Amino acid sequence: MLILTRKLGESIQIGDDIRVTLLDIKGKQIRIGIEAPREVMVHREEVYRMIQEQNLQAAHFALAVAETENLAGVWDRLSGNQ
Repeated sequence: MLILTRKLGESIQIGDDIRVTLLDIKGKQIRIGIEAPREVMVHREEVYRMIQEQNLQAAHFALAVAETENLAGVWDRLSGNQ
């Protein structure tokens, strides 16, 4: 992990396309601004984790549907309902 010290108004550049700027400090909270291309998704960590979990659940559901459809096809072939 890279650890940097920045003052209010200073930025960190990530590659050519992403800039993180320290905007405000109030007590224990820090406001940052992130400039990134539209195709780069930027989320708070808890939102990112929730999206990952939902994607995993959707993938499991899609797999279960595919397996069910496959079993139905096997059943049809075995029972001569094709």
